Amino acid sequence: MIHFEEMKLDENSPIYLQIIDFIKGGLAAGTIVYGDELPSRRMLSALLGINPNTVQKAYAMLEAEALIRSHTGAKSCISAAPQKIAEIKDALAEEGGGRRAVQTLKAAGYSKAEAIAMIERYWDAEDRRESET
Repeated sequence: MIHFEEMKLDENSPIYLQIIDFIKGGLAAGTIVYGDELPSRRMLSALLGINPNTVQKAYAMLEAEALIRSHTGAKSCISAAPQKIAEIKDALAEEGGGRRAVQTLKAAGYSKAEAIAMIERYWDAEDRRESET
């Protein structure tokens, strides 16, 4: 079962989009995988303190994107294909500034090898920082 306890609601974005983003982020990170069950609409609405129709809207949109599969009277499950997850990862990298970072490094005169070396240094530093916390 996917756990939404870590999900922090933000007043600046519609809640149904936040639910969708939570699922997509978990798929990209590998913390949510094919076959994982989602809580029922009523259970998730109670957990988040929101209207069940908001959860229904999020689930309907996730189903329309072929990320989940729902059956009447049964649990909804993750059904995202690997290609779909790759598309989500690409979109998240794009939204997070991946393309801008490349453009900035190219404009600053970095070669591809220098840029990759820089990213590896930052990546390793972030890993060390995370392991210290």
